[in-house]
Amino acid sequence: MKKILTVMLALFICIAACSCAATAVREDSSPGRGPNGDNDGGELRIDVDLTKLSSTMVYAEVYNMMSAPELYTGSGIRMKGNFAHFEGNGRHYFSCVIADATACCAQGIEFVLKDERKYPDEYPEEGNEITVSGVFDIYYEGETMYAQLIDAVIEWK
Repeated sequence: MKKILTVMLALFICIAACSCAATAVREDSSPGRGPNGDNDGGELRIDVDLTKLSSTMVYAEVYNMMSAPELYTGSGIRMKGNFAHFEGNGRHYFSCVIADATACCAQGIEFVLKDERKYPDEYPEEGNEITVSGVFDIYYEGETMYAQLIDAVIEWK
């Protein structure tokens, strides 16, 4: 019985921490963006820095982003993962892929760079570790919703 209570308490703490992280994202009126809701050309303010979280919390936060994107839309996000590229529908899709702590499951967030670059010459190699910062947004292709970081900046070694 004690073991069950301990597991339930740990689960409750984990859920509470994830909930707090999700609701803390949208405290002011224009996270990550200028006063008119657009990127005002200034430096991006990071509201959610996934590079400072443990792998378990990063996976949980990305899951939250995909489950409740309205809580994150317009927020400045910084994340670290592996570069991935996909070509379809006549365009290139670029994403930052993050694996969970056991490396069995991965989630990625697409990004659209602020400055145009030529693929593949001005991009990292597939699978290279990258850090991407941008403004969280959603878009639709048909009836399917996708998340992405817009006005993004990418860093790699």
